[in-house]
Amino acid sequence: MKKLLLISLLLTSFSFLTLTAQEVAILKYKGGGDWYANPTALPNLIKFCNTNIQTALDEKPQTVEVGSPLIFQYPFLHMTGHGNVVFSEEEAANLRDYLFSGGFLHIDDNYGMAPYLKKALQQVFPNQELEEIGRDHPIFNSSFPFPNGLPKIHEHDGKRPQALGIFQENRLILLFTTESDLGDGWEDPSVHNDPEDVRQKALQMGANIISYVFKN
Repeated sequence: MKKLLLISLLLTSFSFLTLTAQEVAILKYKGGGDWYANPTALPNLIKFCNTNIQTALDEKPQTVEVGSPLIFQYPFLHMTGHGNVVFSEEEAANLRDYLFSGGFLHIDDNYGMAPYLKKALQQVFPNQELEEIGRDHPIFNSSFPFPNGLPKIHEHDGKRPQALGIFQENRLILLFTTESDLGDGWEDPSVHNDPEDVRQKALQMGANIISYVFKN
């Protein structure tokens, strides 16, 4: 009974926070994958968004664990890495409750994450699968136009970039970007020495994701 009451209070609180808070957090997960990859990426994206699309995001993103009730404080969660991802049953249930209650998760494959991530997501969504997001979806035009869909930021194996999603009643609640490497494009220019036009594409696409969550 106490657990149910706590969940009810958290969900009520979260519904209020989605209308008022503009904060993002990095999702920390188990399994050995480097959840901490690209440390300058999200802060740089936040600065870009606050400057270019008039958001008011806290410039210092927090870190929260998948199984923590604190995830309900953040309308936007970001997850990245190269390797293994493992969710316990409790963590999977907590993440599912968060997403079905109005939260949003962006997962950016830093190359090598996809097979592990897809297996972990089966625990969160046992009756749903990732589906490719059409180029006409608002996420590709919410602030900057990307008529061809997800941009390719780093080339590793010649595969096309894909934006995959999980939907609830036509609302995109989870976005998985793979074969693109947006996060590397968000990092400080000196980290990967990307050409400025490539880095701008990455930041603009990231701004579209943020805009979709906070301005819709």
